[in-house]
Amino acid sequence: MSARGTRGRALSWRRVSDALWFGRSLRTQILIVFVALSLVAASVAGAVIVYRAGVSTRIEIAASMRLARLMVNEAVQLIEQGLPAEQFLGRLPEQVRSVRHVRVEVRTAGTVAAMLREPAQALDLAAAPAWFAMLIGPPVERHEVEVTAHGERLGTVEIVSEPGDEIAEVWSNTVALGAVAAMTELSIVAILYFVLGRVLDPLRALGTGLRGLEGRDYRLRLERPKVKEFAVIADRFNALAGALDAARTENLALNRRLITAQDDERRRTALELHDEVGPSLFGLKANVASLAGAAEDLPDGGAAITERVRDLTAIIDHLQGINRAMLNRLRPMALGNLPLADIIAGLVADRAREHPHIAFLSEIGDIERSYDDTVDLTVYRCVQESLTNAIRHAGAKSVTVAVRADSAGPPGAGSLELRVRDDGTGFAPGREKGFGLTGMQERVQALGGEFAIETRTGKTQHAVTGDTGRHGGGTCVRIVIPLSQRGADSSP
Repeated sequence: MSARGTRGRALSWRRVSDALWFGRSLRTQILIVFVALSLVAASVAGAVIVYRAGVSTRIEIAASMRLARLMVNEAVQLIEQGLPAEQFLGRLPEQVRSVRHVRVEVRTAGTVAAMLREPAQALDLAAAPAWFAMLIGPPVERHEVEVTAHGERLGTVEIVSEPGDEIAEVWSNTVALGAVAAMTELSIVAILYFVLGRVLDPLRALGTGLRGLEGRDYRLRLERPKVKEFAVIADRFNALAGALDAARTENLALNRRLITAQDDERRRTALELHDEVGPSLFGLKANVASLAGAAEDLPDGGAAITERVRDLTAIIDHLQGINRAMLNRLRPMALGNLPLADIIAGLVADRAREHPHIAFLSEIGDIERSYDDTVDLTVYRCVQESLTNAIRHAGAKSVTVAVRADSAGPPGAGSLELRVRDDGTGFAPGREKGFGLTGMQERVQALGGEFAIETRTGKTQHAVTGDTGRHGGGTCVRIVIPLSQRGADSSP
Protein backbone atom coordinates (compact mmCIF):
# COMPACT_ATOMS: atom_id res chain seq x y z
CA MET A 1 0.00 0.00 0.00
CA SER A 2 2.88 2.31 0.85
CA ALA A 3 4.64 1.47 -2.41
CA ARG A 4 1.46 2.32 -4.36
CA GLY A 5 1.13 5.62 -2.54
CA THR A 6 4.75 6.46 -3.27
CA ARG A 7 4.31 5.52 -6.93
CA GLY A 8 1.13 7.61 -7.14
CA ARG A 9 2.86 10.63 -5.64
CA ALA A 10 5.75 10.18 -8.06
CA LEU A 11 3.37 10.08 -11.02
CA SER A 12 1.50 13.14 -9.74
CA TRP A 13 4.74 15.04 -9.31
CA ARG A 14 5.84 13.98 -12.79
CA ARG A 15 2.59 15.25 -14.30
CA VAL A 16 2.92 18.54 -12.43
CA SER A 17 6.54 18.95 -13.52
CA ASP A 18 5.59 18.15 -17.11
CA ALA A 19 2.81 20.74 -17.05
CA LEU A 20 4.86 23.45 -15.32
CA TRP A 21 8.25 22.90 -16.91
CA PHE A 22 8.84 20.18 -19.48
CA GLY A 23 5.64 20.96 -21.37
CA ARG A 24 6.84 24.48 -22.13
CA SER A 25 8.96 25.71 -25.01
CA LEU A 26 12.73 26.13 -24.71
CA ARG A 27 12.34 29.90 -25.02
CA THR A 28 9.90 29.95 -22.10
CA GLN A 29 12.16 27.72 -20.00
CA ILE A 30 15.15 30.00 -20.59
CA LEU A 31 13.10 33.08 -19.72
CA ILE A 32 11.76 31.40 -16.56
CA VAL A 33 15.32 30.53 -15.48
CA PHE A 34 16.48 34.08 -16.21
CA VAL A 35 13.59 35.65 -14.29
CA ALA A 36 14.13 33.24 -11.39
CA LEU A 37 17.85 34.09 -11.23
CA SER A 38 17.00 37.78 -11.49
CA LEU A 39 14.57 37.46 -8.58
CA VAL A 40 17.24 35.68 -6.52
CA ALA A 41 19.76 38.39 -7.38
CA ALA A 42 17.20 41.09 -6.59
CA SER A 43 16.46 39.44 -3.25
CA VAL A 44 20.15 39.30 -2.36
CA ALA A 45 20.66 42.88 -3.54
CA GLY A 46 17.60 43.99 -1.58
CA ALA A 47 18.90 42.31 1.57
CA VAL A 48 22.29 43.99 1.12
CA ILE A 49 20.62 47.36 0.49
CA VAL A 50 18.46 47.03 3.61
CA TYR A 51 21.43 45.98 5.71
CA ARG A 52 23.65 48.80 4.44
CA ALA A 53 20.79 51.29 4.78
CA GLY A 54 20.31 50.26 8.42
CA VAL A 55 24.02 50.67 9.13
CA SER A 56 24.24 54.04 7.40
CA THR A 57 21.06 55.25 9.13
CA ARG A 58 22.42 54.33 12.53
CA ILE A 59 25.71 56.06 11.76
CA GLU A 60 23.88 59.13 10.47
CA ILE A 61 21.58 59.35 13.52
CA ALA A 62 24.49 58.80 15.92
CA ALA A 63 26.48 61.56 14.20
CA SER A 64 23.51 63.92 14.34
CA MET A 65 22.99 63.20 18.04
CA ARG A 66 26.66 63.86 18.82
CA LEU A 67 26.59 67.10 16.88
CA ALA A 68 23.37 68.24 18.56
CA ARG A 69 24.75 67.42 22.01
CA LEU A 70 27.93 69.32 21.27
CA MET A 71 26.06 72.39 20.10
CA VAL A 72 23.66 72.29 23.06
CA ASN A 73 26.57 71.96 25.49
CA GLU A 74 28.25 74.98 23.91
CA ALA A 75 25.00 76.94 24.19
CA VAL A 76 24.66 75.98 27.86
CA GLN A 77 28.19 77.21 28.49
CA LEU A 78 27.12 80.63 27.19
CA ILE A 79 24.48 80.79 29.94
CA GLU A 80 27.06 79.90 32.52
CA GLN A 81 29.13 82.79 31.20
CA GLY A 82 26.32 85.16 32.08
CA LEU A 83 24.05 85.08 29.00
CA PRO A 84 20.43 85.75 30.04
CA ALA A 85 18.10 82.73 29.84
CA GLU A 86 15.78 84.56 27.42
CA GLN A 87 18.60 85.08 24.96
CA PHE A 88 19.63 81.41 25.41
CA LEU A 89 16.15 80.23 24.57
CA GLY A 90 16.05 82.47 21.53
CA ARG A 91 19.48 81.55 20.21
CA LEU A 92 19.36 77.82 20.91
CA PRO A 93 17.12 76.95 17.94
CA GLU A 94 19.47 78.89 15.65
CA GLN A 95 22.44 76.98 17.02
CA VAL A 96 21.00 73.54 16.27
CA ARG A 97 18.95 74.40 13.24
CA SER A 98 21.42 72.85 10.79
CA VAL A 99 21.42 69.50 12.56
CA ARG A 100 19.24 66.88 10.92
CA HIS A 101 17.47 63.86 12.37
CA VAL A 102 17.04 65.32 15.90
CA ARG A 103 14.33 67.04 17.91
CA VAL A 104 15.41 69.56 20.55
CA GLU A 105 13.08 70.52 23.40
CA VAL A 106 13.87 73.23 26.00
CA ARG A 107 11.96 72.77 29.23
CA THR A 108 11.74 75.33 32.05
CA ALA A 109 9.94 74.46 35.24
CA GLY A 110 8.25 71.50 33.47
CA THR A 111 7.04 73.59 30.53
CA VAL A 112 8.32 73.28 26.96
CA ALA A 113 9.72 76.69 26.24
CA ALA A 114 11.03 76.00 22.76
CA MET A 115 11.23 73.03 20.41
CA LEU A 116 13.03 72.43 17.18
CA ARG A 117 11.66 69.40 15.30
CA GLU A 118 12.81 69.68 11.68
CA PRO A 119 16.03 70.93 10.14
CA ALA A 120 16.02 73.95 7.95
CA GLN A 121 16.44 71.96 4.72
CA ALA A 122 14.08 69.06 5.36
CA LEU A 123 13.13 67.00 2.31
CA ASP A 124 9.52 66.58 1.26
CA LEU A 125 9.48 62.77 1.20
CA ALA A 126 6.74 60.19 1.54
CA ALA A 127 6.83 58.26 4.79
CA ALA A 128 8.35 54.79 4.55
CA PRO A 129 6.22 51.73 5.34
CA ALA A 130 6.32 50.53 8.92
CA TRP A 131 8.04 47.22 7.99
CA PHE A 132 10.84 49.09 6.21
CA ALA A 133 11.27 51.52 9.11
CA MET A 134 11.43 48.57 11.50
CA LEU A 135 14.13 46.90 9.39
CA ILE A 136 16.54 49.81 9.08
CA GLY A 137 15.43 52.25 11.80
CA PRO A 138 17.67 52.54 14.90
CA PRO A 139 16.12 52.75 18.35
CA VAL A 140 15.10 56.25 19.44
CA GLU A 141 17.80 57.94 21.51
CA ARG A 142 17.12 60.56 24.18
CA HIS A 143 19.64 62.80 25.87
CA GLU A 144 18.97 65.53 28.45
CA VAL A 145 21.24 68.50 29.18
CA GLU A 146 20.57 70.56 32.31
CA VAL A 147 20.74 74.33 31.98
CA THR A 148 22.22 75.99 35.09
CA ALA A 149 23.39 79.49 35.89
CA HIS A 150 25.32 80.41 38.99
CA GLY A 151 24.45 77.07 40.49
CA GLU A 152 20.73 77.57 39.85
CA ARG A 153 18.86 75.07 37.64
CA LEU A 154 16.98 76.99 34.94
CA GLY A 155 15.62 74.03 32.91
CA THR A 156 16.40 71.09 30.73
CA VAL A 157 17.28 70.65 27.05
CA GLU A 158 16.15 67.28 25.70
CA ILE A 159 17.67 65.94 22.49
CA VAL A 160 15.62 63.17 20.81
CA SER A 161 16.68 61.28 17.65
CA GLU A 162 14.28 61.58 14.70
CA PRO A 163 15.28 58.99 12.04
CA GLY A 164 12.00 59.36 10.09
CA ASP A 165 13.38 61.73 7.44
CA GLU A 166 16.50 59.58 6.95
CA ILE A 167 14.37 56.43 6.63
CA ALA A 168 12.04 58.21 4.20
CA GLU A 169 15.04 59.30 2.13
CA VAL A 170 16.42 55.75 2.05
CA TRP A 171 12.97 54.39 1.15
CA SER A 172 12.63 56.93 -1.67
CA ASN A 173 16.03 55.95 -3.06
CA THR A 174 15.19 52.26 -2.73
CA VAL A 175 11.88 52.72 -4.54
CA ALA A 176 13.58 54.65 -7.33
CA LEU A 177 16.31 52.01 -7.61
CA GLY A 178 13.70 49.22 -7.61
CA ALA A 179 11.69 50.96 -10.34
CA VAL A 180 14.79 51.37 -12.49
CA ALA A 181 15.74 47.72 -11.85
CA ALA A 182 12.21 46.54 -12.73
CA MET A 183 12.16 48.54 -15.97
CA THR A 184 15.61 47.26 -16.83
CA GLU A 185 14.50 43.68 -16.09
CA LEU A 186 11.41 44.03 -18.27
CA SER A 187 13.51 45.49 -21.07
CA ILE A 188 16.03 42.65 -20.81
CA VAL A 189 13.23 40.03 -20.79
CA ALA A 190 11.67 41.63 -23.89
CA ILE A 191 15.04 41.73 -25.64
CA LEU A 192 15.75 38.12 -24.63
CA TYR A 193 12.32 37.04 -25.86
CA PHE A 194 13.02 38.57 -29.25
CA VAL A 195 16.62 37.37 -29.45
CA LEU A 196 15.76 33.84 -28.31
CA GLY A 197 13.01 33.74 -30.90
CA ARG A 198 15.50 34.61 -33.62
CA VAL A 199 18.17 32.28 -32.24
CA LEU A 200 15.77 29.33 -31.81
CA ASP A 201 14.11 29.77 -35.21
CA PRO A 202 16.40 27.07 -36.66
CA LEU A 203 14.99 24.59 -34.12
CA ARG A 204 11.45 25.30 -35.32
CA ALA A 205 12.65 24.93 -38.90
CA LEU A 206 14.31 21.66 -37.89
CA GLY A 207 11.03 20.42 -36.39
CA THR A 208 9.21 21.33 -39.60
CA GLY A 209 11.88 19.54 -41.59
CA LEU A 210 11.61 16.42 -39.47
CA ARG A 211 7.85 16.40 -39.99
CA GLY A 212 8.56 16.65 -43.71
CA LEU A 213 10.92 13.67 -43.53
CA GLU A 214 8.26 11.79 -41.58
CA GLY A 215 5.91 12.54 -44.47
CA ARG A 216 8.59 11.24 -46.90
CA ASP A 217 9.34 14.66 -48.37
CA TYR A 218 13.02 13.93 -48.84
CA ARG A 219 13.59 16.89 -51.15
CA LEU A 220 13.14 19.28 -48.25
CA ARG A 221 16.24 21.30 -47.35
CA LEU A 222 16.86 23.66 -44.42
CA GLU A 223 18.33 27.11 -44.83
CA ARG A 224 21.75 27.29 -43.21
CA PRO A 225 21.47 29.47 -40.07
CA LYS A 226 24.19 31.87 -38.96
CA VAL A 227 24.57 30.30 -35.51
CA LYS A 228 27.51 27.92 -35.77
CA GLU A 229 26.03 25.05 -33.73
CA PHE A 230 22.69 25.20 -35.56
CA ALA A 231 24.49 25.47 -38.90
CA VAL A 232 26.15 22.11 -38.21
CA ILE A 233 22.77 20.56 -37.37
CA ALA A 234 21.23 22.02 -40.55
CA ASP A 235 24.10 20.64 -42.63
CA ARG A 236 23.66 17.18 -41.13
CA PHE A 237 19.89 17.36 -41.68
CA ASN A 238 20.35 18.34 -45.34
CA ALA A 239 22.89 15.54 -45.79
CA LEU A 240 20.46 13.06 -44.22
CA ALA A 241 17.61 14.29 -46.41
CA GLY A 242 19.83 13.98 -49.47
CA ALA A 243 20.84 10.44 -48.52
CA LEU A 244 17.20 9.47 -47.92
CA ASP A 245 16.18 11.05 -51.22
CA ALA A 246 18.88 9.12 -53.05
CA ALA A 247 17.90 5.91 -51.27
CA ARG A 248 14.24 6.47 -52.11
CA THR A 249 15.09 7.15 -55.75
CA GLU A 250 17.14 3.99 -55.88
CA ASN A 251 14.41 1.98 -54.13
CA LEU A 252 11.78 3.35 -56.49
CA ALA A 253 13.94 2.38 -59.45
CA LEU A 254 14.46 -1.10 -58.03
CA ASN A 255 10.78 -1.50 -57.22
CA ARG A 256 9.83 -0.33 -60.67
CA ARG A 257 12.21 -2.80 -62.21
CA LEU A 258 10.81 -5.52 -59.99
CA ILE A 259 7.24 -4.66 -60.95
CA THR A 260 8.26 -4.48 -64.60
CA ALA A 261 10.00 -7.85 -64.36
CA GLN A 262 6.92 -9.35 -62.72
CA ASP A 263 4.67 -7.87 -65.40
CA ASP A 264 6.99 -9.14 -68.12
CA GLU A 265 6.96 -12.62 -66.59
CA ARG A 266 3.18 -12.54 -66.30
CA ARG A 267 2.95 -11.38 -69.90
CA ARG A 268 5.09 -14.27 -71.08
CA THR A 269 3.09 -16.71 -68.95
CA ALA A 270 -0.15 -15.29 -70.31
CA LEU A 271 1.11 -15.62 -73.87
CA GLU A 272 2.10 -19.23 -73.26
CA LEU A 273 -1.29 -19.99 -71.76
CA HIS A 274 -2.99 -18.23 -74.64
CA ASP A 275 -0.84 -19.69 -77.40
CA GLU A 276 -0.20 -23.17 -76.00
CA VAL A 277 -2.78 -24.19 -73.41
CA GLY A 278 -5.71 -22.52 -75.15
CA PRO A 279 -5.25 -24.23 -78.54
CA SER A 280 -4.47 -27.52 -76.82
CA LEU A 281 -7.72 -27.38 -74.87
CA PHE A 282 -9.57 -26.42 -78.05
CA GLY A 283 -7.99 -29.37 -79.94
CA LEU A 284 -8.81 -31.72 -77.06
CA LYS A 285 -12.39 -30.54 -77.11
CA ALA A 286 -12.58 -31.05 -80.87
CA ASN A 287 -11.26 -34.59 -80.54
CA VAL A 288 -13.77 -35.33 -77.80
CA ALA A 289 -16.52 -34.08 -80.08
CA SER A 290 -15.33 -36.38 -82.85
CA LEU A 291 -15.35 -39.29 -80.38
CA ALA A 292 -18.95 -38.45 -79.56
CA GLY A 293 -19.81 -38.60 -83.26
CA ALA A 294 -18.00 -41.90 -83.67
CA ALA A 295 -19.79 -43.37 -80.66
CA GLU A 296 -23.13 -42.72 -82.29
CA ASP A 297 -22.19 -45.17 -85.14
CA LEU A 298 -21.67 -48.06 -82.76
CA PRO A 299 -24.32 -50.80 -82.63
CA ASP A 300 -25.50 -49.98 -79.14
CA GLY A 301 -25.14 -46.22 -79.64
CA GLY A 302 -22.02 -46.15 -77.46
CA ALA A 303 -23.93 -45.13 -74.34
CA ALA A 304 -20.93 -45.64 -72.07
CA ILE A 305 -18.61 -43.76 -74.42
CA THR A 306 -21.14 -40.94 -74.80
CA GLU A 307 -21.33 -40.61 -71.00
CA ARG A 308 -17.54 -40.39 -70.76
CA VAL A 309 -17.46 -37.87 -73.62
CA ARG A 310 -19.90 -35.59 -71.75
CA ASP A 311 -17.72 -35.81 -68.64
CA LEU A 312 -14.61 -34.98 -70.66
CA THR A 313 -16.39 -32.05 -72.32
CA ALA A 314 -17.41 -30.62 -68.93
CA ILE A 315 -13.84 -30.95 -67.65
CA ILE A 316 -12.46 -29.26 -70.76
CA ASP A 317 -14.97 -26.41 -70.44
CA HIS A 318 -13.95 -26.00 -66.81
CA LEU A 319 -10.27 -25.93 -67.76
CA GLN A 320 -10.97 -23.34 -70.46
CA GLY A 321 -12.76 -21.17 -67.89
CA ILE A 322 -9.81 -21.48 -65.51
CA ASN A 323 -7.44 -20.63 -68.36
CA ARG A 324 -9.42 -17.49 -69.27
CA ALA A 325 -9.52 -16.41 -65.61
CA MET A 326 -5.78 -16.95 -65.23
CA LEU A 327 -5.15 -14.98 -68.43
CA ASN A 328 -7.26 -12.11 -67.09
CA ARG A 329 -5.48 -12.15 -63.72
CA LEU A 330 -2.04 -12.35 -65.25
CA ARG A 331 -2.64 -9.70 -67.91
CA PRO A 332 -5.86 -8.53 -69.57
CA MET A 333 -5.44 -9.23 -73.25
CA ALA A 334 -6.97 -5.86 -74.12
CA LEU A 335 -4.05 -3.96 -72.58
CA GLY A 336 -1.76 -2.66 -75.29
CA ASN A 337 -4.38 -3.36 -77.96
CA LEU A 338 -7.10 -0.88 -76.97
CA PRO A 339 -6.92 2.67 -75.56
CA LEU A 340 -6.65 2.80 -71.78
CA ALA A 341 -9.84 4.89 -71.55
CA ASP A 342 -11.81 2.22 -73.47
CA ILE A 343 -10.42 -0.55 -71.27
CA ILE A 344 -11.47 1.26 -68.06
CA ALA A 345 -14.90 2.09 -69.51
CA GLY A 346 -15.34 -1.53 -70.59
CA LEU A 347 -14.42 -2.78 -67.12
CA VAL A 348 -16.99 -0.44 -65.54
CA ALA A 349 -19.62 -1.50 -68.10
CA ASP A 350 -18.96 -5.19 -67.32
CA ARG A 351 -19.54 -4.56 -63.61
CA ALA A 352 -22.71 -2.63 -64.41
CA ARG A 353 -24.08 -5.61 -66.38
CA GLU A 354 -23.15 -8.04 -63.62
CA HIS A 355 -24.71 -5.88 -60.86
CA PRO A 356 -27.67 -3.96 -62.32
CA HIS A 357 -28.84 -2.87 -58.85
CA ILE A 358 -25.76 -0.61 -58.51
CA ALA A 359 -25.37 2.60 -60.54
CA PHE A 360 -21.90 2.73 -62.13
CA LEU A 361 -20.55 5.93 -63.68
CA SER A 362 -17.24 6.47 -65.45
CA GLU A 363 -15.72 9.97 -65.83
CA ILE A 364 -12.62 9.64 -67.98
CA GLY A 365 -10.82 12.77 -69.02
CA ASP A 366 -8.48 13.41 -71.90
CA ILE A 367 -5.80 10.80 -71.28
CA GLU A 368 -3.28 9.21 -73.61
CA ARG A 369 -4.00 5.99 -75.45
CA SER A 370 -1.35 4.26 -73.32
CA TYR A 371 1.44 5.22 -70.98
CA ASP A 372 3.43 2.05 -70.51
CA ASP A 373 2.57 -1.50 -69.56
CA THR A 374 3.33 -0.97 -65.86
CA VAL A 375 1.27 2.22 -65.51
CA ASP A 376 -1.62 0.87 -67.58
CA LEU A 377 -1.72 -2.38 -65.62
CA THR A 378 -1.51 -0.52 -62.29
CA VAL A 379 -4.47 1.70 -63.18
CA TYR A 380 -6.44 -1.29 -64.42
CA ARG A 381 -5.75 -3.34 -61.26
CA CYS A 382 -6.64 -0.41 -58.99
CA VAL A 383 -9.96 0.11 -60.78
CA GLN A 384 -10.66 -3.62 -60.73
CA GLU A 385 -9.87 -4.06 -57.02
CA SER A 386 -11.72 -0.87 -55.99
CA LEU A 387 -14.86 -1.92 -57.85
CA THR A 388 -14.68 -5.38 -56.27
CA ASN A 389 -14.38 -3.90 -52.77
CA ALA A 390 -17.27 -1.49 -53.38
CA ILE A 391 -19.48 -4.34 -54.56
CA ARG A 392 -18.55 -6.94 -51.95
CA HIS A 393 -17.90 -4.92 -48.79
CA ALA A 394 -19.26 -1.37 -49.04
CA GLY A 395 -22.91 -2.13 -49.78
CA ALA A 396 -22.84 0.80 -52.20
CA LYS A 397 -25.75 2.00 -54.33
CA SER A 398 -23.60 4.03 -56.71
CA VAL A 399 -19.94 3.93 -57.73
CA THR A 400 -18.06 6.57 -59.74
CA VAL A 401 -14.73 5.96 -61.49
CA ALA A 402 -12.89 9.17 -62.47
CA VAL A 403 -9.58 9.29 -64.32
CA ARG A 404 -7.81 12.45 -65.38
CA ALA A 405 -4.31 13.46 -66.46
CA ASP A 406 -2.62 16.56 -65.11
CA SER A 407 -0.09 17.74 -67.67
CA ALA A 408 0.86 20.98 -65.90
CA GLY A 409 4.55 21.75 -65.92
CA PRO A 410 7.33 20.98 -68.40
CA PRO A 411 6.88 18.42 -71.18
CA GLY A 412 6.92 14.88 -69.87
CA ALA A 413 5.87 15.97 -66.38
CA GLY A 414 2.44 15.81 -64.78
CA SER A 415 0.51 12.99 -63.16
CA LEU A 416 -2.33 10.54 -63.71
CA GLU A 417 -5.02 10.60 -61.03
CA LEU A 418 -7.63 7.91 -60.36
CA ARG A 419 -10.57 8.23 -57.96
CA VAL A 420 -13.08 5.45 -57.24
CA ARG A 421 -15.81 6.79 -54.94
CA ASP A 422 -18.86 5.00 -53.56
CA ASP A 423 -21.70 5.87 -51.18
CA GLY A 424 -21.30 2.78 -49.03
CA THR A 425 -20.54 2.19 -45.38
CA GLY A 426 -16.99 3.51 -45.51
CA PHE A 427 -13.63 2.19 -44.42
CA ALA A 428 -13.66 1.67 -40.63
CA PRO A 429 -10.82 3.46 -38.78
CA GLY A 430 -8.15 1.02 -37.62
CA ARG A 431 -9.30 -1.69 -40.00
CA GLU A 432 -6.43 -3.59 -41.57
CA LYS A 433 -6.08 -3.46 -45.32
CA GLY A 434 -6.52 -6.73 -47.18
CA PHE A 435 -4.25 -8.23 -49.78
CA GLY A 436 -6.00 -6.37 -52.57
CA LEU A 437 -5.49 -2.90 -51.06
CA THR A 438 -1.97 -3.81 -50.01
CA GLY A 439 -1.14 -4.91 -53.53
CA MET A 440 -2.56 -1.65 -54.92
CA GLN A 441 -0.50 0.37 -52.45
CA GLU A 442 2.71 -1.50 -53.27
CA ARG A 443 2.26 -1.07 -57.02
CA VAL A 444 1.50 2.65 -56.69
CA GLN A 445 4.45 3.22 -54.35
CA ALA A 446 6.73 1.34 -56.74
CA LEU A 447 5.84 3.96 -59.35
CA GLY A 448 6.59 6.79 -56.91
CA GLY A 449 2.89 7.63 -56.55
CA GLU A 450 0.49 8.41 -53.73
CA PHE A 451 -2.20 6.11 -52.38
CA ALA A 452 -4.99 7.18 -50.01
CA ILE A 453 -8.30 5.89 -48.70
CA GLU A 454 -10.92 8.44 -47.72
CA THR A 455 -13.86 7.37 -45.59
CA ARG A 456 -17.12 9.04 -44.73
CA THR A 457 -16.19 9.25 -41.02
CA GLY A 458 -14.33 12.45 -41.84
CA LYS A 459 -10.86 10.92 -41.70
CA THR A 460 -8.40 10.37 -44.52
CA GLN A 461 -6.05 7.45 -44.10
CA HIS A 462 -2.97 8.04 -46.18
CA ALA A 463 -1.21 4.77 -46.89
CA VAL A 464 2.14 6.51 -47.30
CA THR A 465 2.25 9.27 -44.68
CA GLY A 466 -0.53 8.28 -42.30
CA ASP A 467 -1.89 11.86 -42.37
CA THR A 468 -5.59 12.56 -41.93
CA GLY A 469 -7.89 15.11 -43.55
CA ARG A 470 -11.52 16.03 -44.31
CA HIS A 471 -13.68 14.79 -47.19
CA GLY A 472 -17.20 13.87 -48.16
CA GLY A 473 -19.30 10.72 -47.53
CA GLY A 474 -18.73 7.11 -48.59
CA THR A 475 -15.34 5.69 -49.47
CA CYS A 476 -12.93 7.05 -52.03
CA VAL A 477 -9.79 5.30 -53.26
CA ARG A 478 -7.38 7.87 -54.67
CA ILE A 479 -4.11 7.21 -56.44
CA VAL A 480 -1.77 9.64 -58.15
CA ILE A 481 0.98 8.32 -60.42
CA PRO A 482 3.70 10.79 -61.51
CA LEU A 483 4.24 10.70 -65.26
CA SER A 484 7.63 12.43 -65.09
CA GLN A 485 9.19 9.07 -64.18
CA ARG A 486 7.41 7.18 -66.93
CA GLY A 487 9.93 5.03 -68.62
CA ALA A 488 12.70 5.95 -66.19
CA ASP A 489 14.74 3.04 -64.89
CA SER A 490 12.46 0.62 -66.66
CA SER A 491 15.19 -1.23 -68.41
CA PRO A 492 16.96 -4.02 -66.56
